[in-house]
Amino acid sequence: MSKQPLHFDKPQLDGQQLAKICKTTLPDDEFLLAKIQALIPDYPVRLATIGEEWYRLGGIVDITGKRIAANLIEWAERTFIECGRDLQTLIDHTLAQNLIATRQTGNTLYVVIQTGSKAEDFIQLEIDKTHEVSDRLLVSPRKPPEDLEEFIDPLEPEWLQTFSIGTARYTYRRKTDVPVFMDEINKYHTDEHPAQRFMHDWNRSSAGPKAVFSNDWIIRPHQTTGRFGEQIISVEIFNTQNKNIPRLDDVVGKKGNALNNTLKRFDRQAGYPFAWFFHMLKGQLVSPRTGIAVFQDISGDFAYLPARDAAVLKDWIEMPYSV
Repeated sequence: MSKQPLHFDKPQLDGQQLAKICKTTLPDDEFLLAKIQALIPDYPVRLATIGEEWYRLGGIVDITGKRIAANLIEWAERTFIECGRDLQTLIDHTLAQNLIATRQTGNTLYVVIQTGSKAEDFIQLEIDKTHEVSDRLLVSPRKPPEDLEEFIDPLEPEWLQTFSIGTARYTYRRKTDVPVFMDEINKYHTDEHPAQRFMHDWNRSSAGPKAVFSNDWIIRPHQTTGRFGEQIISVEIFNTQNKNIPRLDDVVGKKGNALNNTLKRFDRQAGYPFAWFFHMLKGQLVSPRTGIAVFQDISGDFAYLPARDAAVLKDWIEMPYSV
């Protein structure tokens, strides 16, 4: 993919507009992307990756599949009160109707909208694609619950043959304007956040002019509550490509051309220059020992790294970080 030209106006994407598109679109990822692209025809829209499957508690249906409640927890708590907070009455009521608990299974789609040429110049959309299926009898006649918590989430469920409840659907989760988000997250850190430094190093390395950052890397924002109720914002950078890049060979004892060829082979498989350095920061395929070995090598008799990459590596040696 070629580098996209820098635009001076950010695409205008309204959350309500995106939520409506998700709600009214049949489960077809290409059709969904086309509808988003139609909103912003001047900016490339693509599916960066699909997250791993997850599941959560769903709702309640009867034996015919008729909807009783969309939210199991809300129904259980409300009906428990209506039953005079008598658990046995709730159990008897449930068994008499042969109610079935459902579960939501889904994946998160990470959609990227490229807005410029720098690493951080993209907008990221997260859209859940969910499908509701039958899960278990709401109450097991063999092992009835002993309290409301076990009623909602039993230790020994009575599993059922799975059947679908309706069709899959999209739910809009959030939009992240990455430059704005990174500016905000740096307000919470005295030093530059590692994710921001990762992008900064990308921009000033030989990867910056040659590759589009969001083709291989995107972000996963996190927000948690601290012990004093304060909001803690953080972010993870993760790789979206499944290129089956092998782990970098042990570089101990390698120098000069042998070490340089090893690095070039890794970069070629990854698809862009200086890739080994960024995978080293992620800590999955390349050991930090590689960075140390390369720095020792280029500080001696060898000079195979471009000057811009050597500068990035030198800064990492002086102040290491990882993401």
